[in-house]
This record gives sequence, structure tokens and C-alpha cells, in this order.
Amino acid sequence: MKRVALYPGTFDPFTVGHLSIVERGLQLFDEIIVAIGVNESKKNHTSIQQRIEHIERVTSKMQGVRVISYGNLTVEAAKEYGANFILRGVRTVADYEYERNLAYANRNLTGIETVLLYTLPELSYISSTLVRDLQRHGYDVSQYVPDEQ
Repeated sequence: MKRVALYPGTFDPFTVGHLSIVERGLQLFDEIIVAIGVNESKKNHTSIQQRIEHIERVTSKMQGVRVISYGNLTVEAAKEYGANFILRGVRTVADYEYERNLAYANRNLTGIETVLLYTLPELSYISSTLVRDLQRHGYDVSQYVPDEQ
């Protein structure tokens, strides 16, 4: 059985921390689907299409990575795209608590398992929110956002 993981998030922007989860996840899974969630209640700073294109360029040399967007429940998207796992990154204890509860619900609803990867310590402080705040105040964020290949 092919091991396919759906890696959901808003990825606004896609950071070096996100890229690290994809790279490390490829050691566990045959395919990773980076799934950009469409959340109408969130104010996005870049369009879905811009995020898809950026992530595709950043991951273009990686085999087994696909980028999609979805507007339904994550577990529904996982089933729709043939993923049998959900992949998530965890930076903090608060992330863990939140992800644990979602994992229980997702498994209860569909049987799909969630795999949590802890963020590398040197990347644990990086978040899309931090990057957006730095950008808004004119700081160079190149060290937090992966170069396009």
C-alpha cells in the first residue's frame, strides 16, 4: 500500500519550517500532498494561486510532493486525494494539545491516522504569523522563507 500523507495548512507564507516537515516527511511517506486550506474567515496576505505556485517552485526537485487547495474538512480532502495519513508539524505544547484533539476526532470520523513531526529546535520559533509581522514592518524575511529552486 502506498503511504500518502496530506500536509494541511494555510501556508501564508510557506516557511523553512514547513519545508523541513515536507523534507522529513518524505522519509516516512511515498507521497506528501501539501494541502492549502481555504478558510474564508482568515484574512490571507497572498492568494491561494500564489501560494500554490510558490510551494510548487520550492518543492520542484522533490519527488513525491504535490500541492493542492481545498475548502472542505481536512479528512474529507484526505479521502478525496487518496491520503491515508495526515501529517502535522508541532512546535509547542499548545500545538501538541490542539493537534492531539484533532487527531482523535479525525481518526474517529474516518480512521485516518495523524502523524506528528516535532519541528527542529532551530526552527521552532518560526511561524507564518512571525514572518508576516516582520514583512509588515519592513524586515528582511529571506532566512525564514525557502528559496525557490
